Amino acid sequence: MSSHPAPAQPPVSITETVRAKWIWFLLLGIALVIGGTAMIALPLASSIAVTLVIALVFTVGGVLQIWHSFSVKEWSGFLWNIATGVIALIGGVTIYINPAVGAFTLTLVIAGILLAQGVTQLLLAFKVRPHDGWGWLALAGAISLLAGLCIWFEFPSSAQWVLGLMGGVAVLMNGWSYIAIALAARRLGSA
Repeated sequence: MSSHPAPAQPPVSITETVRAKWIWFLLLGIALVIGGTAMIALPLASSIAVTLVIALVFTVGGVLQIWHSFSVKEWSGFLWNIATGVIALIGGVTIYINPAVGAFTLTLVIAGILLAQGVTQLLLAFKVRPHDGWGWLALAGAISLLAGLCIWFEFPSSAQWVLGLMGGVAVLMNGWSYIAIALAARRLGSA
């Protein structure tokens, strides 16, 4: 018997993790693109319907992002990815529980969600910066942050147009960022 401990396994690189799980990044991106498109397509629907759709998109997107985080937990962006999902989930559940809260309050809630999500998405992007596609994550975070600021500073008039358009664009860009990362990883994996 040897008294020497087994050598430590080298940490799995971000690129290797993403390359091995690229399909999960792609599916998350597609789900977010679908959700973002639905949000943009429904701005003229009744206030309650838009509220419930937004709540559903944030809730499902948050759950999928949390689930996705655990499916690639060896990825160094795990904590930032899960934080982004938790923020979306909490925001979605909060909106869903009280849909009659009104467009004004909902507008402020969405501004807060987008501000927080933008910051965490930017932090995640800089955490995974060596990986191809990190710029898409940074762009998604910047758009979420700018959308949140725009909503906040245009309040209360922003309550009339913001629900579908701005939230949808931010979710759509998040989706495209994950698709870009997945496709870059797949391309590197097949090279």
